[in-house]
Amino acid sequence: MKRINWLGTSLNAVRDFPADARALIGFELRLVQRGEMPTDFKPMPTVGAGVYEIRVRAGRQYRVMYVAKFSESVYVLHAFIKKTQQTAQPDLALAQSRYAALLKEIKP
Repeated sequence: MKRINWLGTSLNAVRDFPADARALIGFELRLVQRGEMPTDFKPMPTVGAGVYEIRVRAGRQYRVMYVAKFSESVYVLHAFIKKTQQTAQPDLALAQSRYAALLKEIKP
């Protein structure tokens, strides 16, 4: 099973979610760790190749963007509460910058 690496403030963001949302996100991330796909997700090619968004509805809409294409870990790029129908540009930009930094870090 792959380990999870939380980038930036993503872990603190998930910790701030209500217990039911945290439990659902934990379940979905365990699926990803085992090499399976989450039950509700969507690809996020605007963020980067291989980036997906886990979608959780627990009263509000919670999102976790991650990349799992690397053999060593699942990298959680960003976690947030979705407030509009379309993903806000600052959320996309933050995930993109964390993904770009990750690619620089793991490439020799």
